[in-house]
Amino acid sequence: MAETAQQEQGQKSESLTTVLIALAANTLIAIAKSIVAVITGSASMVAEAAHSWADAGNEIFLLTAERRAAKPRDATHPFGYGREAYVWSMFAAFGLFGAGAVVSVWHGISVLGHEEPETSYTWAYAVLAIAFVLESVSFVQATRQTRSEAKARGLRPLKFIANTSNPTLRAVFAEDAAALIGLLIAGIGIFLHQVTGNAVWDAVGSILVGLLLGVVAIFLIGRNRDYLVGQAVRPELWRQAYDELNGSDEVERVTFLHLEFVGPGRVFLVAAVDLTGDDTESRVAGRLAELGRLIEERELVERAMITLSRSDAPTLDPDESATPATRPAGGRMS
Repeated sequence: MAETAQQEQGQKSESLTTVLIALAANTLIAIAKSIVAVITGSASMVAEAAHSWADAGNEIFLLTAERRAAKPRDATHPFGYGREAYVWSMFAAFGLFGAGAVVSVWHGISVLGHEEPETSYTWAYAVLAIAFVLESVSFVQATRQTRSEAKARGLRPLKFIANTSNPTLRAVFAEDAAALIGLLIAGIGIFLHQVTGNAVWDAVGSILVGLLLGVVAIFLIGRNRDYLVGQAVRPELWRQAYDELNGSDEVERVTFLHLEFVGPGRVFLVAAVDLTGDDTESRVAGRLAELGRLIEERELVERAMITLSRSDAPTLDPDESATPATRPAGGRMS
């Protein structure tokens, strides 16, 4: 479990770097887009400016998530502060939906059917090209981290992004991907407006950008919600934890095992076991407490609660337990 724990914990410094690069890129892009939106009056450019300001604001939430989630557990938070990462990432997702998706769709609808004044589109194309380069820099950093961590777990990058316990990496990757696609949509809308003289294409571009942001925001909100309410670990990590626990010299058999995330790369472990030997009750309590302490030394484990199995509890069969957390534990808490 140690190797998997190190992989799940990941490189926190790299996640911080990814967010800082995204913040710098989005701030510069938002300023440039806002200036050009005023110059051109383009609906698509207004949508893109709203998108970039939303992204820049979201990076502040993600930086807060990184900082607050790193606080060690204390008496008031016995499972640590890891879930703060999902709370602040949820705020960022709501910001993307409100300040990005809703504003873009609303503005596109409001100008739909209204003729926009003719203007020079050189500025629009220039800022879109610059924005594409800056967004690409941020996206390359997020993609590099994603591929590295996905490879370590034997997962495809997109599957890893959908399932990682790191909400900041998921948010930056998804937002940057949406930003690049949005830039292409905005560019096409502006181009069609220019060549046809029909402003409806620009308005449609704004609406499509807003819908894209809405889809991404809903995805991020859903994943943060899953981790806030208690996301179980992947089956392979559960099996590795089972093998190590069941292979301990102190453990005769395991009747229950559940692991769920309480923060990025941090889990809460609950298990019911039979200990080897036939000690007195006081000795058994001490051995259970010591076993829990040893488990908590693993980098991945925030807290471990080990109970004594009932004598009639069936032995857990990991090959037959598709949902091991549903089996009753029974027994006393150590």
